[in-house]
Amino acid sequence: MSAFGRRSGVSGGQPVRPAFGVARPMQGGGLAPRTEPRAEEGGQQFPPIDMASLSGDGDVGMSGATVDAMQRLSDRQNSSGEAGNSRVEGFESSIHKIKEQVLPRLLERVDPEAAATLGKDELAEEFRPIIGEVLAELKLTLNRREQFALEKVLVDELLGLGPLEELLADPNVSDIMVNGPDQTYVERKGKLELAQVQFRDEEHLFQIAQRIVNSVGRRVDQTSPLADARLKDGSRVNVIVPPLSLRGTAISIRKFSAKPITIDMMAGFGSMSPKMATALKIAGASRFNVVISGGTGSGKTTMLNALSKMIDPGERVLTIEDAAELRLQQPHWLPLETRPANLEGQGEISIRDLVKNALRMRPDRIILGEIRGSECFDMLAAMNTGHDGSMCTLHANSPREALARMENMVMMSDIKVPKEAISRQIADSVELIIQVKRLRDGSRRVTNVTEVIGMEGPVIVTQELFKFEYLDESADGKIIGEYRSMGLRPYTLEKAKQFGFDQAYLEACL
Repeated sequence: MSAFGRRSGVSGGQPVRPAFGVARPMQGGGLAPRTEPRAEEGGQQFPPIDMASLSGDGDVGMSGATVDAMQRLSDRQNSSGEAGNSRVEGFESSIHKIKEQVLPRLLERVDPEAAATLGKDELAEEFRPIIGEVLAELKLTLNRREQFALEKVLVDELLGLGPLEELLADPNVSDIMVNGPDQTYVERKGKLELAQVQFRDEEHLFQIAQRIVNSVGRRVDQTSPLADARLKDGSRVNVIVPPLSLRGTAISIRKFSAKPITIDMMAGFGSMSPKMATALKIAGASRFNVVISGGTGSGKTTMLNALSKMIDPGERVLTIEDAAELRLQQPHWLPLETRPANLEGQGEISIRDLVKNALRMRPDRIILGEIRGSECFDMLAAMNTGHDGSMCTLHANSPREALARMENMVMMSDIKVPKEAISRQIADSVELIIQVKRLRDGSRRVTNVTEVIGMEGPVIVTQELFKFEYLDESADGKIIGEYRSMGLRPYTLEKAKQFGFDQAYLEACL
């Protein structure tokens, strides 16, 4: 008698179902019985896929596209986890080794305060005879190429950012990501690749990080292991150090183009269609309240800079950011920047404090670099109280999610406002949402231009003016798509009419 009240063996003339560890694999459909060894017998639990067996004709076989997809998945699995180390051997490595010997003796002969007053070219001229003396002492002989390379490395070490100077000078590099002293990645044309630069050790990298943040009056150490800063050219920098970063000091630099990118240039790059470019120009000139939404590195700040070129030169513009990175071309532009707390935890000035203060500075437009929290409420209040043409950026995957994030950010603040009132204020304030996205081929596209119409019950109503539709992918991995106008009459046409752009705006949207 079993635990379930039935006898084992035969019950009613039918064999009893075997217990759970006794079941055998089903054999059917004319398939051969399993012959592979079990995992515990030394075989593979998940044997590799035989691609040749999948490509045959018949119902069981897969199509060519599926076989290709399976092969790419297999290649991706096999290539994942490969370690990337940016330390190199050869000419650059030998120059760095010589630098380590020359630098201490050079510092003994140079007055640091006097050297700091000279430019890089002047310092190189002053260093040339001193470097020759040091090399003679060390009994090292260098050719002309090695001599110039050594001079550059030493000047970068003393006045610049060491190995990062080479990457900062490269116009094709848009992002620099230092993951500890042994690994540095850069982004070129939207793709990440390992950079051939090296740091001496963790201490060397930490000194460079401190040099960056100290130049803008901030600090980074074990008590304050996070810091946002900027370089002299406006490039954005984030630094995170141990104990938060487990692989050593990490520096992320977002470089900005020396030549400002305009909306026409973005249309020429294929980031938007000519009709979209016309509509966005009119939105900037007609003082629409604009929210630019997108992911990290999708081009939100670039789009904000490009839109700002359509602002009337006679308007007073205030920009508010954590680390000042916007580069507006208007003559009457005043940038404001937040301040972190001091060692005692006091003296912090947040974005929200600056937005409140900006309302007392008679601005025509208020532009926020990015909204992340309770300052969203103050930004909406500014948009809704006479500062038409205000702009901001935020992180979201779609225009609808951008609206939801704005509701959540207002609710994060200590303001006790019903959700319906928050939604209504967003609908009354925001007029246009521009969604930007970095696609997997590295290209940055404007994927949606959406109007906020108003409220219908508790829901914010929107209508899409333009969208990017994915069509296919070329042989070299480039994404092929089409920018489509939805053919709708824009709700903001009346506002464009006040500035004389109504006909051009209507023709661009239809």
